[in-house]
Amino acid sequence: MDTYLPPAKCDRLLVVDDAPDNLLLVESILEEEGYEIATAENGRIALDMVAQAPPDLILLDVMMPEMDGFEVTRRLRQDVSLPFIPILLITAYDQPSVVQGLDSGADDFIRKPVEVDELLARVRSLLRLKHSVDERDEIARQRADFVSRLTHDLRTPLVAADRMLELFQQGALGELSPTMNEALQTMARSNRNLLDMVNTLLEVYRHEAGRKTLNFMAVDARAVLQEVLEELMPLVREKHLALECNLGTFNAFVEADRLELRRAFSNLVGNAIKFTDSGSISISLRTETIAGPTWIAADVRDTGPGISPEEQVHLFERFRQGQHGRSGSGLGLHLSQRILSAHGGEIEVESELGKGSCFTARLPAARADEASTAA
Repeated sequence: MDTYLPPAKCDRLLVVDDAPDNLLLVESILEEEGYEIATAENGRIALDMVAQAPPDLILLDVMMPEMDGFEVTRRLRQDVSLPFIPILLITAYDQPSVVQGLDSGADDFIRKPVEVDELLARVRSLLRLKHSVDERDEIARQRADFVSRLTHDLRTPLVAADRMLELFQQGALGELSPTMNEALQTMARSNRNLLDMVNTLLEVYRHEAGRKTLNFMAVDARAVLQEVLEELMPLVREKHLALECNLGTFNAFVEADRLELRRAFSNLVGNAIKFTDSGSISISLRTETIAGPTWIAADVRDTGPGISPEEQVHLFERFRQGQHGRSGSGLGLHLSQRILSAHGGEIEVESELGKGSCFTARLPAARADEASTAA
């Protein structure tokens, strides 16, 4: 047996087995190595313990009454609120059992009767994996925090520059020649584009870091869409596009943060206008009933160049830009997806090259009592 130094950090291990003798054996082996051990005699108790205090590693017997190790593993992997926890299955079965365990989400397995050296080696290996994942996640969190702070600091001078350029254009600091006025217009437009990108980036990181506070209330999706259309109508006229609008007359209330919903709708309608050079933009609002609940669906359809199937696969990823020359920062659709997801909704796209695109945003309809109160 190789010389082994006890871990500097006292890792917490949860051992789950319905047989008291097996539980005591594994607990004794691991405690002797300096680990902190908790035990559970069945799967339901184990799930409750993990929910209260996630361990660093779970050693899980496969054959247990009521809920076997495969089902416990599946439930743990389905809980997205949990950190990464390696699962070591302990089984007396043959190869098919091992395959089923790994497919359900386990990370490794060991056969009964367990041998001390093999058990300790597999535990150390999985704990190294756990520590590596935790370190990676911490680095990612620190990076996201840095970018968020940097973005916030960048916003201040950009806002000041935008205000100063506006004063120049208004003639508050003296009369401008036509050449200077044209140059200032270009500067102001570029600064505004950069400010919009910084604001979007800041919102993305707030959502991803879980620091975005949403103020939910019953919101009329129809009224929000109408506001967005009024704001963007000058761009539609500037490009000589036809606008088709069918928002219906049904109850279109959803439980949402009004400002965030407006941001998502603005991204979708703004993109449709941006990438359509001729033809029309069609905005419609409808209800859908999917597996029981009622949804409010907003369709934004355009006659633009369309999106290839290859691009559609990655369309909502952060910083994923399209292949055409007018692609933006790759943040707008990602942020829209984040916003809708935070509202229990979804976004999808149907598109064909040369025939335009249709983006559909779905949100759960507000309950009748909430909608009537808001109205």
